[in-house]
Amino acid sequence: MSTGRTARQGGEGGWGRLVLGLTVRAVTSPTLARDLVRVAWRFRARRWFLKPPFLPVPSLGYTRWRMYTAYGDERAVPPVHDVIRYARWAGRR
Repeated sequence: MSTGRTARQGGEGGWGRLVLGLTVRAVTSPTLARDLVRVAWRFRARRWFLKPPFLPVPSLGYTRWRMYTAYGDERAVPPVHDVIRYARWAGRR
C-alpha cells in the first residue's frame, strides 16, 4: 500500500497526528467520513464492550500485525494518504 511515502516509526505524535489528519479530512468530506467509520467498525476488537475502555478499537496485537504486514515494522504509523486510499477502496466494495 505504499504511495512513495514511507510509514513513520511509532513515537511522538505518530498515531495522534494520523487521527488528527484523518479527522480534518473527514470533516471536509462526508463521504470519506462514512468510509472511515465503516473501516474503523470493521477493525474493532471482538467483544470490545467487555474490556475497558469499552471502545470499539482494534486490539494492539492486530494493529501491530497489520502494520508489520503492510510496512515491515509493527511500530509503523501509516501515512494519512494510505488510510484514506484504503477507506475509499473498502467503501466501494
